[in-house]
Amino acid sequence: MRNADYKALAFGLSEQPMVKLDNGVTLQEDAARHFVALQKRACESGLALCAASGFRSYRAQLAIFDAKWAAQRPVLDDQDRPLSRSDYTDEEWLMRILRFSALPGTSRHHWGTDIDVYDPSLLPNGQALRLVPSEYGEEGCFAALTAWIDRQIETDSAEGFSRPYDHDRGGVAVEPWHLSYLPQASLLSKWVTPEALSELWMQAPDLRPQCYKLVADRLGPIFDQYVVS
Repeated sequence: MRNADYKALAFGLSEQPMVKLDNGVTLQEDAARHFVALQKRACESGLALCAASGFRSYRAQLAIFDAKWAAQRPVLDDQDRPLSRSDYTDEEWLMRILRFSALPGTSRHHWGTDIDVYDPSLLPNGQALRLVPSEYGEEGCFAALTAWIDRQIETDSAEGFSRPYDHDRGGVAVEPWHLSYLPQASLLSKWVTPEALSELWMQAPDLRPQCYKLVADRLGPIFDQYVVS
């Protein structure tokens, strides 16, 4: 495979061979096979492990990011509370977005190796899934799922999946729901660099986020703080 092909895959601009899970979420073939095996393991423990999201294209991530930049989608603080755009400078608002939403081109969901998980049987009646930390904490509705995944990872029984956002590194918030199939994710992560993303934006201006100038001037520090390889 050519370098250009790897870059296209890494940035979510070209779909690899994908398969759909029962609920329509899309993953790479190998990642999907191992996730199904993990689901069976969870079922044996009385849990219904389900996927909330998997592969996400560059343009899908761009739409999410731009909507948050324009305050058309909620931007939350670490206590799951919505923030007001008027309370923040442009740079501060960017950092608040990056806390929970990846810059287009840097999302691990571009690879088809990463998946957000939950257990619908544990979700209280009438409550919609939010994918926020409080749902997965010790007092949250998915506490049992979090503990089970912890044990699988600790005992090397997670079918190759791990948590890339397992603790707060000062950038992206902890995401207990986010699992990554490392055997494939590690192959694509090395193609996601500030230089490669800058080159993409130079070649395709329509792929630039609305806050392009602000981001472009800070791309190196953004990668250092918010991109987990």
